[in-house]
Amino acid sequence: MGIAEEYEGEVVLVTGGAGCIGSNLCKKLAELNAKRVIILDDLSSAYEWNIPKAKNIVFVNGSVLDDEMLKRVFKFKPDYVFHLAAHFANQNSVDNPETDLMVNGQGILKVLQYANLVNVKRFVYSSSGCGVYGLDSKMPFEEPDISISLHTPYQVTKLLGELYTNYFHNLYGLPIVNARFFNVYGPGEVPGRYRNVIPNFFYWAMNKQALPITGDGTETRDWTYVDDIIDGLLAMGIREEAVGEAINLGSGEEHRVIDLANRVNALASNGAGVMHVERRDWDVKHRLLSSIDKAKKLLGYEPQTEFEAGLDKVQAWFVENWENIDRSAEF
Repeated sequence: MGIAEEYEGEVVLVTGGAGCIGSNLCKKLAELNAKRVIILDDLSSAYEWNIPKAKNIVFVNGSVLDDEMLKRVFKFKPDYVFHLAAHFANQNSVDNPETDLMVNGQGILKVLQYANLVNVKRFVYSSSGCGVYGLDSKMPFEEPDISISLHTPYQVTKLLGELYTNYFHNLYGLPIVNARFFNVYGPGEVPGRYRNVIPNFFYWAMNKQALPITGDGTETRDWTYVDDIIDGLLAMGIREEAVGEAINLGSGEEHRVIDLANRVNALASNGAGVMHVERRDWDVKHRLLSSIDKAKKLLGYEPQTEFEAGLDKVQAWFVENWENIDRSAEF
């Protein structure tokens, strides 16, 4: 059976389903004729206007820390759980470490407990390839080479989430997969103080502001288009070979920050250029590059979207949704 057949008629819970990855995943699951797609999201870093609308999508406004809300969504007896809810990301965790620990630590523990009670077919956790590998990890990052010398609470709690999923797999036999994302971008991510560089660059460029670059711009990132991430997640939900594994989901390519800035400015016809600002204390990785060999082998994963084409799609989404984005952006 293929991916479409596996999810047809199934019940799927997506925590954090209103965000960029979650909203795109839920839209795809609805198109695959899942019986019910349940979104649990407290809208702490997402917006209701960004949630896909379909008759088989149910939105529940609530937190993964709220037992009453968890009982409500698990009454649907989900077959699959995609745990995307998180306190995002590095700077936010430095500013608010206690909240980070509660959401990313206690939050996943609670969701795992309920998932184990209803015997889900698969529990897929959104970890961070940008987080669990350190300066002592070799490039390109391969799955066994994680670090315990980390630089932000977010990195610590993302690794903690993997330890909890592994614990539930080892002790209870819960079928888990740890998805290590690399620099995800795409339609659906609203800019803001704690958001990623690509939506923020588009927002500033469309407002004709200079794009701030920390460092000299030669730093690289492994930007991965959201549709490719969705393909990887859906495969993780059904491939038996993936159970119990941690798997990178990246593009397997490096792109320089300065090239990104120049491309965004060109797309937005922004003549303000760039400005160089001081690097943040935790921002110590000058290069990020994933090895996706394991994903190719176990999942049949093959990224389809070239970086420039993905940026074109983000710009089109910004233009189409500018009124909502401009109203919602929080800096």
